[in-house]
Amino acid sequence: MSMSKEEAARGYWRENLKLMMMLLVVWFVVSFGAGVLFVDQLNAITFFGFPLGFWFAQQGSIYAFVVLIFVYVWKMNQLDRKYDFHEE
Repeated sequence: MSMSKEEAARGYWRENLKLMMMLLVVWFVVSFGAGVLFVDQLNAITFFGFPLGFWFAQQGSIYAFVVLIFVYVWKMNQLDRKYDFHEE
């Protein structure tokens, strides 16, 4: 059974918003949680000679954000194909 264009667009947008919210939560936990809220606990662990909390605040959140961009692109390509909105 085929969906109408409007139903497909609504489903596509709903799944896109769900994906964005999940990725934003991960980004928040990594950047704010690890870099600010739990910095004292994480500083007890060293990573490449630096306290882990400091590393997350300075570098880790940036790396996590770049990884999340690639995850978003990969998942959106899958979503585009699922709803037949992909480009050839």
